[in-house]
Amino acid sequence: MTDMTLSVAPAAAPSSEDQSWLTSLADWTVSLMEVIGPVGAGVAIALENLFPPLPSEVVLPMAGLTASRGSFTLFEALLWTTIGSVVGAFMLYGLGRWLGAARLRTFAEKMPLLHPEDVDRTVAWFERHGGKAVFFGRMIPIFRSLISIPAGVSKMPMWRFGLLTGAGSLIWNTIFVLSGYLLGENWHIVEEYASILQYVVIAAVAVGVAWFLYARIRSLLASRRSQV
Repeated sequence: MTDMTLSVAPAAAPSSEDQSWLTSLADWTVSLMEVIGPVGAGVAIALENLFPPLPSEVVLPMAGLTASRGSFTLFEALLWTTIGSVVGAFMLYGLGRWLGAARLRTFAEKMPLLHPEDVDRTVAWFERHGGKAVFFGRMIPIFRSLISIPAGVSKMPMWRFGLLTGAGSLIWNTIFVLSGYLLGENWHIVEEYASILQYVVIAAVAVGVAWFLYARIRSLLASRRSQV
């Protein structure tokens, strides 16, 4: 594995394939920030919101690392990454507004294991707990991007969505930007711990989906037996 131009390749990586992918992403992120400054960090984080597989745990420390080298200030890194987070979140929020509850109900009617009532319950839950979901969701991998869609579907006021998204994103971004700023070439240490959290979230989602499918299929089979 060849070292990156700016020597940001991790000292130890889980596998050569993961290292190659993360190294390429880190290299691209640093290059973008070197070309257009802290705005590049904002662009990278906006893209991370639109494409959840892009890990903010890599992009954000790169912003801190680049700031530590004097390309721009730490304040600019935090400002533009937070702006990027809010811009990307509003794009997905707009998608949720466009979809709307009515379209989702129509979609649910055509799916064998979904019901329109599922959409109604989800919207009702979000209307009760949406503020906490948006704020804390910005600090949970995967959900930090996807939580914007139900916010749009439930038509959360834009000012409230923007405020909660900005506050949650600032906390999350500060942790990782500072890690890159303070740890320097050892930024990957934080990324490794963040990856564990991401795996836990993915496992929890998989268990939740599996349980939903089991319960819904069991209910469907019981209903068919009762009609025989």
